[in-house]
Amino acid sequence: MKKILVVDDNKEILEVIELILGTEGYEVNGLWDATKLNQRITDFQPDLILLDVMLGVLDGRDLCNLLKKNKSTNHIPVIMISASHGLGDMSERVCHPNDFIAKPFDINNLIDKVGAQLAA
Repeated sequence: MKKILVVDDNKEILEVIELILGTEGYEVNGLWDATKLNQRITDFQPDLILLDVMLGVLDGRDLCNLLKKNKSTNHIPVIMISASHGLGDMSERVCHPNDFIAKPFDINNLIDKVGAQLAA
């Protein structure tokens, strides 16, 4: 079973994504406190990370950049999600996610993009 780590400081959105992906047969682990990201990655060993851009005091683009520069995490696909930023906003923080989903998201689009990254 493929494992997906979902990082979003909005607990309601986190629960919706967990429910959607859980019914698709994925093992989903939600994290609303992004300061615990590295520990959760170590403990959970995700195959994919869904990462919100705006995470309270943290910026998901910075976290994405750190994940992609770290040899122990750079192999994990990252899909950024955001209501207030677009894919073009990723380059200003040198973030190179594997994909991007805008909020509000279409459920089928979410499922398709997750499936495409996990099949790659």
